Amino acid sequence: MVGADPIGLEPLDERACRGLLGDRGIGRVAVSIGAVPAVFPVNYGVLDGDVVFRTTDGTKFDAAVRRAVVAFEVDEVDPLYHEGWSVLVVGRAEVVTDEDRLARAGRLPMAPWAPGPHEHLVAIRPAMVSGRRIVQGRPA
Repeated sequence: MVGADPIGLEPLDERACRGLLGDRGIGRVAVSIGAVPAVFPVNYGVLDGDVVFRTTDGTKFDAAVRRAVVAFEVDEVDPLYHEGWSVLVVGRAEVVTDEDRLARAGRLPMAPWAPGPHEHLVAIRPAMVSGRRIVQGRPA
């Protein structure tokens, strides 16, 4: 990790970002609908370095079928100390059809909270991973 700048923003290197990415379980996928961004919460996992989530037919699935470039964000905040971090992944979404990957993804703890079928597995292969942490001075 690189040191925080004077206002308390600390850039995170890719290794730190991937470590934080791997243990959250809920994040947000951003896709473009025409020229308008749309953001959706998803239960996710990490498989072979890719962010994966289950979905049904609709906006997220359509983006994966088109192999659209999407963004994925996960974060954590501490409202008491006004600290937190955020990790952003940008990459192409794609529908996973490989039986081995589907089976391994089925063992990840990422059961959707939303009701209804989630028959498609979507993977986002990271082309860019970045993050930062907000650091405040804590009282002694």
